[in-house]
Amino acid sequence: MQFPTDKELYHTIGSNIKHYRQKAHMTQIELAEAAEISISYISKIEAINCEKSLSISVLNQIANILNVEIIEFFKEEPYHVSKTK
Repeated sequence: MQFPTDKELYHTIGSNIKHYRQKAHMTQIELAEAAEISISYISKIEAINCEKSLSISVLNQIANILNVEIIEFFKEEPYHVSKTK
């Protein structure tokens, strides 16, 4: 997978984090506390116009808390279910 711009990469990661956080029935506050990062940091990461980079370490912490493989954060629409014909 490739991302033409950093902004597209950050947007994909942020929206995937938001998706898996909501799927886990966690608030941004709960995730921030569990990952030991600020709520504003989570909020910025999940924002649609996100241009906030994050470390692999933080991404790993979030993946572990949400119980997902870290690679899922890089997939475009990982939760999209394709229809079989």
